[in-house]
Amino acid sequence: MADPWLTIIGIGEDGLAGLSDASRKALASAEIVFGGERHLALANVGSRGRRWPVPFDADVVLNCRGRSTVVLASGDPFWHGAGAVLAEKLGGDEWIAHPAPSTFSLAAARLGWRLESVTCIGLHAAPFERLMPHLATDARIICLMRDAAAVGDLAKWLTERGWGASLLWTLEALGGPRECIDQHRVDLFAEDMTGDLVAVALLLIGTQGIPRSSGLPDDLFIHDGQITKRPVRALALSALAPRPGERLWDIGAGSGSISVEWALCGGTATAIEAREDRVANIHSNAAAFGLSHRIAVVTGRAPEAVAALEAPNAVFIGGGLDSAMFDAIWSRLPSGTRLVAHTVTLETEALLGELHQRHGGELMRVEIAHAAPLGRYRSWDAVRPVVQWRAVR
Repeated sequence: MADPWLTIIGIGEDGLAGLSDASRKALASAEIVFGGERHLALANVGSRGRRWPVPFDADVVLNCRGRSTVVLASGDPFWHGAGAVLAEKLGGDEWIAHPAPSTFSLAAARLGWRLESVTCIGLHAAPFERLMPHLATDARIICLMRDAAAVGDLAKWLTERGWGASLLWTLEALGGPRECIDQHRVDLFAEDMTGDLVAVALLLIGTQGIPRSSGLPDDLFIHDGQITKRPVRALALSALAPRPGERLWDIGAGSGSISVEWALCGGTATAIEAREDRVANIHSNAAAFGLSHRIAVVTGRAPEAVAALEAPNAVFIGGGLDSAMFDAIWSRLPSGTRLVAHTVTLETEALLGELHQRHGGELMRVEIAHAAPLGRYRSWDAVRPVVQWRAVR
């Protein structure tokens, strides 16, 4: 088998001195070397060097197919690096990789942290809200940062959310002669940093994070009253049984609370809502929980709005179900898809009874009441009964 034309090399702040013999050999024989300005300087490749385009475009490398080419990336190219982006576009015999210790590995080694218990996340091209699901007392997080200026913004963002007492380490030029590590308290961070900061580490101290149980408090969501309330939402999530990597259709999404809790479990969701004001609320809730990358929003009504969507693993219908909608959706679902429908109306309750008889599954009627004042005493204030039908296609 011919030698691969592309070599992907992880390089650290120690430059050529830290490279393996195989990496140095590939670098010495390469006709073309791609990398960031810092990478090219560390490798001292001279006129063979080509800077990455901004934004990153893998095609500039693919256009060199057949010529001896090296791609330089920071540390491990397959951890928040360009390695996987390139590899998925190439045959397995076209490339070889020589990774170096990642920034996460170096940071954990400097701080004495168990890397397997640390959340490692890239914030160089993502909003700070991406941290939301990971905020918890005593949590340890290592973040790749966009630039040094972003550290102050991150400290302010954490302080505003009750994490000002947390500890923050700035980690610069790890593994090289200019390595510098400083510890700060988040709410006292006031440094005007310059240079090419790579990462920060956080030990979180302060308020409580998002609960891990289904049925988050309603006041965490922006809504106009059209929201699946907390206890009913917990029942819905239990019936939907989310798993990491699975896809949900949330039909009649309202505030998007079902989609948010599904995505917090590691899946992706498409929230379908007809009203523009509620669509705006869904976008706001997805952003607030750091889940915009996991929740797509479609303005429209089912079944027309799902016609072009990729098949789901589960479907939630929070209201508005009728026979025509059910037939159109059910016929599209692959075998094994879980469908959960809720209703509070007698008409749709009757339909769910018929569907249960035809398709089986589980039919449940839930009545919930909350204690409320009644004169000098208290009494039960009942909400409308909810009927839930769960079936598997």
